[in-house]
Amino acid sequence: MTLEPAHTGQQRDDLAEALRRLRRAAGLTGARLAAHAGMSQAKISKIENGRIRPSVTDVEHILTALGFPLQSADSIRLLDLARAANSDYQGFRTALQRGLGEAQRDLAAIESRAKRIRFFLPCMITGLLQTPEYARQTLSHPLVSRGAEWESALARRLERQQALHEQAPQFEFVLTEAALRFPLCGPSVMALQMDRIRSLTYLDTVDIRVVPAHPPVQVPSGPLNGFTLYDDRLVTIEVHTGKLALRDPKDIAYSREIFDFFQEHALDPHHTRTFLEELAQEFRRHA
Repeated sequence: MTLEPAHTGQQRDDLAEALRRLRRAAGLTGARLAAHAGMSQAKISKIENGRIRPSVTDVEHILTALGFPLQSADSIRLLDLARAANSDYQGFRTALQRGLGEAQRDLAAIESRAKRIRFFLPCMITGLLQTPEYARQTLSHPLVSRGAEWESALARRLERQQALHEQAPQFEFVLTEAALRFPLCGPSVMALQMDRIRSLTYLDTVDIRVVPAHPPVQVPSGPLNGFTLYDDRLVTIEVHTGKLALRDPKDIAYSREIFDFFQEHALDPHHTRTFLEELAQEFRRHA
């Protein structure tokens, strides 16, 4: 699937129209299609009117009920539209226009609705784990000028960390050693950053694990990108140009498999604490 951010809304409309047209061409009412597809008539109606996003699985069920082979060209095109319909993209420049503080408010709102949040971090340390000094550096960007809006974004990022000390949600973090060692700041700041992460491993609502560069056993696959899973309903992926949000159950299930794989190959909480303590000491020796 090729996702074109500016066209995702049109793709959703095209999918709804195409499914409605296929049902009518097959001579089926919404009620009969719903019965064949194992859905409610209300759900079929909402899909055809663009009021809800059908998952790829929903579209597969509808196409099968209509008698279309899933490997046909028309079916493949509609399944690609379904994947695009369940994807949102916000470019970095668009986020800047809305304001960095708004982005932090959006994240806080998403986190507050989740019961379990899983972070896979192969390259960088995420905002919830950052010290103020590290956070300041991550917010530095050639397109971002420091001022009231920048300070507001920094303050809101640090405010979001309070969620780690509340009873819900449950947070799980898997970081690679490369993410911990990336020299974003000087050694003294990096040492304090390791201390902070280590201190958070003692919280009941937090599970932090590290995949070391030289693990006890071979890790038979490498990480391609980081992502965040919110329950089993949303996965977000940050890239240099913006953020991608995926809602299709198959994309979420695949991301969950990746997270579970690296979590299984990470150090347990006790050895993670030891690793972080030794890494902090190493940074202090270089300071």
